[in-house]
Amino acid sequence: MEVFSARPAPKLLPQYGRREVVQSFGWWRCIGASGFMVHFPWAFQSLRSRHMAERVIGIDLGTTNSCVAVLEGATPSVIANRGGYKTTPSVVAMSESGKRLVGHIAKRQAVTNAENTAWAVKRLIGRPWTSPAVQAVKAAVPYPLVEGPHGDVRIRLRDQVFSVPEISAYVLQEMRAIAEEYLGQTLSKAVVTVPAYFNDGQRQATKDAGRIAGLDVIRIINEPTAAALAYGFGKKIDGKIVVFDLGGGTFDVSILDITNGVFEVVATAGDTFLGGEDYDKRLVDWLVQGFAKEHKVDLRSDTMALQRLKDAAEKAKCDLSAVRETEINLPFIISTGRNQAFHLHRVVTRSKLEELTLDLTERTIQICRLTMEDAGITPEDLSEVVLVGGMTRMCKVQELVGEFFGREPCKGVHPDEVVAMGASIQGAALVDAAAAPDMLLLDVTPHSLGIMVAGGHFHRLIERNTTVPTAKSHIFTTVRDDQTSVKIVVFQGESDRAEENELLGEFVLSGLRKATKGEVEVEVTFEISADGIVSVSAQDMETGAEQSITVTATSSLTEGEIARMATENQDHMVAARAEEEVEKERQRIEKLVDEAETLLPKVEEILAGTPFGEDSLDNVRLILDDARMAVERRDAGGLEQVAEPLLRTLNMFRGVVDSGRTRSS
Repeated sequence: MEVFSARPAPKLLPQYGRREVVQSFGWWRCIGASGFMVHFPWAFQSLRSRHMAERVIGIDLGTTNSCVAVLEGATPSVIANRGGYKTTPSVVAMSESGKRLVGHIAKRQAVTNAENTAWAVKRLIGRPWTSPAVQAVKAAVPYPLVEGPHGDVRIRLRDQVFSVPEISAYVLQEMRAIAEEYLGQTLSKAVVTVPAYFNDGQRQATKDAGRIAGLDVIRIINEPTAAALAYGFGKKIDGKIVVFDLGGGTFDVSILDITNGVFEVVATAGDTFLGGEDYDKRLVDWLVQGFAKEHKVDLRSDTMALQRLKDAAEKAKCDLSAVRETEINLPFIISTGRNQAFHLHRVVTRSKLEELTLDLTERTIQICRLTMEDAGITPEDLSEVVLVGGMTRMCKVQELVGEFFGREPCKGVHPDEVVAMGASIQGAALVDAAAAPDMLLLDVTPHSLGIMVAGGHFHRLIERNTTVPTAKSHIFTTVRDDQTSVKIVVFQGESDRAEENELLGEFVLSGLRKATKGEVEVEVTFEISADGIVSVSAQDMETGAEQSITVTATSSLTEGEIARMATENQDHMVAARAEEEVEKERQRIEKLVDEAETLLPKVEEILAGTPFGEDSLDNVRLILDDARMAVERRDAGGLEQVAEPLLRTLNMFRGVVDSGRTRSS
């Protein structure tokens, strides 16, 4: 089944400048470089006014940590978890008892349960099993990765196998729970952020994770764009800014033109496999090599030792942003089994860390240089450079960024929280026009999109850095006589060879009229939503027959799998909440039992020789025994059964003791 050749479209729309934004009948609309009119519903007030009461949370689903925020009044607020922390580790684990652990509790037990603790899974989401990035992660993490049924990545924890969107869903569910506890209401809508350089498959997988978590992800927004929204929200800014976003696992840089509340992304680029995890690994490798040289022992052979070393390296990296040197001291790091334990003690200097990771930092600057060229601007055209992501605290990063852009970077935003804040602003604006009445966001697609044509070439229909949402069509023709069908093979990337780009999907348009090659015309149309999700259609120009798909990566989950996972996750959350309620009741009953047992000797003393009788006290002791047994067994039915008689008994004890005190006084 052949592909086809390209023919120039007979009637192209006139070309406009990069942006022409007008307001008409309550709609915002944009005429992009492609000449296509696209409507933006951000400012469509009448639709959103019906949902004024809805709360939309903004979630920064990070590689290392995640964060959730909500717009309260005119102020975006980051919500702290139960421990008082405003960020939560993006870590999921299965305990020995089979209990799911998420966040801080999962990270704390990682040293002793490394093989069943998943972290940095954002680096895997939406990637096929054959991806070089997946194989690099597989070699670096202690938890086992296996190939899934769709050529995707699966994670084995204990005796269960999870898809990557499932693991990410558990983190999203934790963020949702944190927000619900703070706001005191059930939440269902969210705006979730992704790296700007995520491809279509990675964006789709992130939306799938939201669905599994029971969330309606009303918008996927790029992380640097979200940071820019939070930076400019409520301010009168007029000019171009750069958002330099170096996080735990990914790097993005975006250039935005902000004018009268319009946030237009001019260009974006990045690396979805460059971040704090790579800096940690460089330090870990250096420590492992030094230890092997000194003791002739390879720490990589011991999972627990390597996890301890990773945690220590991460802490040392963070410390070196504030001090010039720090100590890593890990006693009994490993034992050879011959009653010989080894200790690791090493002083790490800031200059050594910078030396080990200089090429990583320089790579971010090279990406910035290419992005500036794409945008056609120079550092002198910029009014501000905004640093986002925890790794931007590193002194060398700040130094090289300052040197390249010729200005001191802005540190006026919280690097760990600003992305979630921007997502919450966008979420509020999508459901309530009054939340951000003067704000309009125009983002871009980070990758070129097109199809494979005759000869294996890549024909671009939508160039990278095109404003989204957008649509673009082109006329193609058949490549052989009597060709009755064509295969539309959709790619994303920048290479002129289709096979060197990312395959997004394929479909077949059949039923074409038999004719000489070149006679039958097929119009292919690409559409990209504001989320960056791609749809492609092909239409026979002669018969009007049409075939279309919403592009999903070949390694993505099926609708049935997503529905099943969502149901299982919902059942788990219901069971977990029930277990939590039982635990609260158990603790309450236990306190009542403790108090009653403390008062019992006093009651016995006061009632000695009274008509109350020993039989009544025996009944009381039976009630206490039943209550203690229900507490020990964590028996929900038993706890409910003993609660009322126990409380009655305790009130009686309190009354007896109080009356005894009154008589004695």
